[in-house]
Amino acid sequence: MLNLVSANWDSVSTPPVKQNRIIAAIDMGTNSLHMVVVKIDPTLPSFRIIAKEKETVRLGNRDITTGELKAEIIDKAITALRRFQEVAKTANAETIIAVATSAVREAPNGRNFLHRVEEELGLSVDLISGQEEARRIYLGVLSGMEFHNQPHIIVDIGGGSTELILGDSQEARSLTSTKVGAVRLTSEFIKNDPISDAEFQYLQAYTRGMLERSVEDVLANIKLGESPRLVGTSGTIETLAMIHARENLDTIPSTLNGYEFSLKDLQNWVYRLRKMSNSEISHIPGMPDKRAEVILAGAVVLQEAMSLLGVESVTVCGRALREGVIVDWMLAHSLIEDRLRYQGSVRERSVLKQADKYQINLEHSDRVALFALSLFDQTQGILHNWGVNERQMLWAAAILHNCGHYISHSSHHKHSYYLVRNSELLGYTETEIEIIANLARYHRKSQPKKKHENYRNLLNKEHRQIVSQLSALLRLAVALDRRQIGAIAHVQCDYNPDSQEFQMLIFPSKSDDDCALELWSLDFKKPVFEDEFKVKLLAKLKQSPFAKI
Repeated sequence: MLNLVSANWDSVSTPPVKQNRIIAAIDMGTNSLHMVVVKIDPTLPSFRIIAKEKETVRLGNRDITTGELKAEIIDKAITALRRFQEVAKTANAETIIAVATSAVREAPNGRNFLHRVEEELGLSVDLISGQEEARRIYLGVLSGMEFHNQPHIIVDIGGGSTELILGDSQEARSLTSTKVGAVRLTSEFIKNDPISDAEFQYLQAYTRGMLERSVEDVLANIKLGESPRLVGTSGTIETLAMIHARENLDTIPSTLNGYEFSLKDLQNWVYRLRKMSNSEISHIPGMPDKRAEVILAGAVVLQEAMSLLGVESVTVCGRALREGVIVDWMLAHSLIEDRLRYQGSVRERSVLKQADKYQINLEHSDRVALFALSLFDQTQGILHNWGVNERQMLWAAAILHNCGHYISHSSHHKHSYYLVRNSELLGYTETEIEIIANLARYHRKSQPKKKHENYRNLLNKEHRQIVSQLSALLRLAVALDRRQIGAIAHVQCDYNPDSQEFQMLIFPSKSDDDCALELWSLDFKKPVFEDEFKVKLLAKLKQSPFAKI
């Protein structure tokens, strides 16, 4: 049955590939906002960066009391995003993909900020989890560095979090995210200029303690005899490489990609930086503007990570999250068929992994998913206009709708909501996970209502409409396998717009089965469907010439 679901998912046709498509990707980090504009050559497939923009906004500099994003910083971010949009437009970008990470993720008003961005700029920003951020960083590095199927550890030190990843070109073995970053640690632990000895010792010990769990996860997935290479990405590591190169080569290399420096050299720089004031650090040759005040904390994160991992050097990779966002988009649009193609099925594999974790009856869930997708396809353009992405979210919800049984049969639909919501499904954004969780929540009992907190968590009217309409389809799909024995082979739908009647012909698997319980369940569940789509559902059993006797 799994193959049927997979085939059905992938059977959705994708638009014809245009040559040399231009797209932009924005990474809204804790320290800076970055954008890359790339030209995609689908014949290779590859992309080359044609424009880069950066603005140090410091979203991570949040209100100390409330933890909220500050009003003046929100304004600064929106101004920067508006400028990014103009640059992307000038470069003829057909679309802009934007993601937000830890600072927005953790701020109580983070979602309100994203809603304001959408209202004022028409820019939709995807909020992604720490693990999903790590996955996309992995994609970015894979696109710019050849692993030769050998294990690599990737460390990405951002403003608010540090991602540690273990992979070997295939599925990542470990994807971790820890709340230690250059901006976060600087604001929380460094009060003196230069840093005091007591502050430094506490910073070092705290960082080491926070990283231990991630490092343990990475080390536990290294096989006997393997010696992974460490790859470093993003601003902190690029800056350390730059100042190291300036001092040792007396020049800055044309590209830092592939540049390597040792743990011993890093420890020397940490010792020197802790003795210097911010003003002195800012005058170090190669030190970028606005990096001086946070570089020590970032360097300590790298030092402690390398010490815990037991590695002696780190190699710089110029690609990270924003390039990973590009690769993820290319995968979603079927533009990649080479060694990265395996990464394209991450959504499906992630959902099935959760299904296994919660001991879901996959045979039943597969049938429900097939019915749900069949109803989706047969009503598309007639009762709804949702597309490929919504179809995939419906599939995920159908597979996971009963996961709440893992906790209790009573109110299991509510348990399904929070199990899905907190599962960190890879390949999906936080908003998409919220939608999937809501779809699973409303496969039975009450229909979506604004008084429900989980329904209110949805960002906008469109997301609520997705849940209302697709959960109505999911209810019917669940009813069609009421006995969980595969009693119904398939359904055929027909809609009469004049009478507003929606006819459903039901073909049983066995000719002597009257499917009475499935028909009763359909009758019981159909009011939500009828109310949502303003139709009258008429279900009729029809014997198939292929039914078993």
